[in-house]
Amino acid sequence: MRPCLVIMVLLLLTPCQSRQANPPAFEGGEQLHFKAEWRLVRAGDVTLGLKNEGDGREARLQLRSTGLVSMLFPLDDLYLAQLNDDLCAVSTMLTAKEGSRSRETKVTFDSERGKASYLEHDLKKNTTVASLEIDVPPCVHDVVGGLYFLRTMDIPVGKSAEVAVSDGKKSVMARVEAQQRETIRTPAGRFPTVRYEAFLFNNVLFRRSGVLHFWLTDDERRLPVQIKARLKFYIGTVTLQLEKIE
Repeated sequence: MRPCLVIMVLLLLTPCQSRQANPPAFEGGEQLHFKAEWRLVRAGDVTLGLKNEGDGREARLQLRSTGLVSMLFPLDDLYLAQLNDDLCAVSTMLTAKEGSRSRETKVTFDSERGKASYLEHDLKKNTTVASLEIDVPPCVHDVVGGLYFLRTMDIPVGKSAEVAVSDGKKSVMARVEAQQRETIRTPAGRFPTVRYEAFLFNNVLFRRSGVLHFWLTDDERRLPVQIKARLKFYIGTVTLQLEKIE
């Protein structure tokens, strides 16, 4: 299993046909801290943040493995996304240190040409692993900016929205469904939430079979307090839970 890929998939959420909600608190910047659990043990620490920068915004996702997982498969991944004012992707950069691998992946989104350019580089071997260009919509959301965009939207319970999402290698329209209200308890507290399902696995954006749920608070903050991916039995379930808000 590549834990980095799992975490990135968990954040690929971007509806585009829903009512506009009140602007959430992250409009002025935000930093959220999560614990990551795998097979009922703490597997890592995840930090997700957004800040205003120039004419747009910068989203930042950092993942570090901890404990037993760190001894078996050390991870230290940093993902940066440059977004415009509409939270559409301008460019992304992933620096991934996973086990013995060390890679840097850049994606540039050209809204005028409707193209995304993908370049993956092996830092240890100093070689190009992959280079390609694909067609994308004028406004497409990356894996992190999509989550922030989702928080500005209001999908009624029982309804769904289609999404335009790309990782630079593939661009798809995926579905996000608001399923039901639930109360969720995390280390950060007890929250009334709405549970969503994002249909991204099973050869939509990723070939891997799986089910992805996430929980946003049912208030004006729209905080992501829990994210859960159930994958094949030999991988199991990966869960992110909110620990601290800055």
